[in-house]
Amino acid sequence: MEAARSSTETPPIPLKTNGQGMRKADKLRQVLATHQGEKHLVVLQDFPDPDALSAAWSYGLIAQEHNIECINAYAGTLSHQENVALVRLTGLPVQRWNLQTEQRDLSSFQGAVFLDNQGTTSQITRLVKQAKLPVVAVIDHHAPQEDLNPYFTDIRTACGATATMFVQYIQEGLLTLDANDPIHVKVATALMHGLRSETEHLMHAREEDFQAAAFLSRYYDPKLLDAVLQTARSKRVMDVIERALKNRTIKNNFSVAGVGYLRFEDRDAIPQAADFLITEENIHTAVVYGIVRSEEDREVVSGSLRTKNLTLDPDEFIKATFGQDNGGRFYGGGRMRAGGFEIPIGFLAGSHEHASFTQLKWEVFDSQIKQKLARLITPDDGNS
Repeated sequence: MEAARSSTETPPIPLKTNGQGMRKADKLRQVLATHQGEKHLVVLQDFPDPDALSAAWSYGLIAQEHNIECINAYAGTLSHQENVALVRLTGLPVQRWNLQTEQRDLSSFQGAVFLDNQGTTSQITRLVKQAKLPVVAVIDHHAPQEDLNPYFTDIRTACGATATMFVQYIQEGLLTLDANDPIHVKVATALMHGLRSETEHLMHAREEDFQAAAFLSRYYDPKLLDAVLQTARSKRVMDVIERALKNRTIKNNFSVAGVGYLRFEDRDAIPQAADFLITEENIHTAVVYGIVRSEEDREVVSGSLRTKNLTLDPDEFIKATFGQDNGGRFYGGGRMRAGGFEIPIGFLAGSHEHASFTQLKWEVFDSQIKQKLARLITPDDGNS
């Protein structure tokens, strides 16, 4: 947890209330009004998804109404083919910061904003804390994680997507969409994609998600969205799915698969493999993981969980399975029907001359992950 603000930092602005409280949109408007003319760093998770990307674009347009400049940044990679297509086809403004090879100076920013994450899934969080950059806002639909002590907080686990929250902000007057404005049409299309992908094609959408989709239907471009969705899976993604199928073990309706080593840019093949495994007959939960290695030999065990089991809470399951690091930060978490985890390998990270050592390292971590998962998977009842 971040330490309290120093006395030299601007204190949070007291928000006016009407006795019955204010809408979140009104609170956000008031906070943005006190930060007019500033430059904000919008921090996305290392592997941003359509929900995060569309939220960042929306926040930028809302902030623009208050003469606030925004830079959207992530420190990982866009590896999912649909995310790459979304950025390329819409011109969505986002930057990749390679913190392994680049030095980043945050002195030009007056505030940081965390969207669709709470700092635990981004390498940029460390820079924000080191620079003592004030956190203006945290807007997310995942379970509460690290307290970044922001001026404005809106965390709604009942929402199917952060995109839904931004549509509500728009509906409540923070931004007026124009169906004849090409940028607004693209933003609406990105929000529709974020909402759709986060709720599994609206299959798990709630009333407010449907209401948000209905509102966006007046503005988004169906042909543009179809072009994003029709992007084919790469051969490397298909290879990872094949490995997951080959290596999976099934126990009590859980399918667990380790896929070995992956390149950093192929990390999003892991959730796609989990999405595929859960479609198998009699499977209600799928967990896929592998060791993701960057060009700088940084390695982490990265995994994804997907479930159709209404009694399984992905956030609780992952936190109970993998626990916390020495600083009290959980190695993973989740939301409705999905979750993820990332565990640094530490001093054992890096490629080695001897293939036998690399293989041994994988076998150790593979065994450890399976052992931890087995503790929360009920005893074998004979199904396999």
